[in-house]
Amino acid sequence: MSAITLDVQSLLRAAAAVQMAVAVLNLRLVRLLKWEDSLEQLPLLLRQVFTVHLWFISLTVAIFGVMTWRFGAIMAAGSDPACAWLSGAIGLFWGLRAVIQIAYYSPSHWRGHTGRTIVNIGCLVVYGGMSFVYLLATARSWQAL
Repeated sequence: MSAITLDVQSLLRAAAAVQMAVAVLNLRLVRLLKWEDSLEQLPLLLRQVFTVHLWFISLTVAIFGVMTWRFGAIMAAGSDPACAWLSGAIGLFWGLRAVIQIAYYSPSHWRGHTGRTIVNIGCLVVYGGMSFVYLLATARSWQAL
């Protein structure tokens, strides 16, 4: 195993851990952002859709983390087409999430609020960083296959 493979593997391990943390934080999002009262005012169907999406996004991100933790060495080595597709899909997921952070959310949510601006920039760095790591593993697999 080359030094580059080990470095990519370490980055994938870090991404797996971050995704597990994101999955847990996502489940606490309503409380962290103090949305309880706002959600209570929504019709029942919208509250239920919100809750289901919250849980399924958290589950999806947790699955990404677990799969990466388990198969990160194979993803880093670039020796398995299924792992290459998985790393490519996860990289695309996080890349699109970073684009959505910039293109969809109104800057009015954080502009003029130092704490919110720091969180927004942190999210961009985390989402973009994870996309980079997974797409790096995918590119390495193209070279190996």
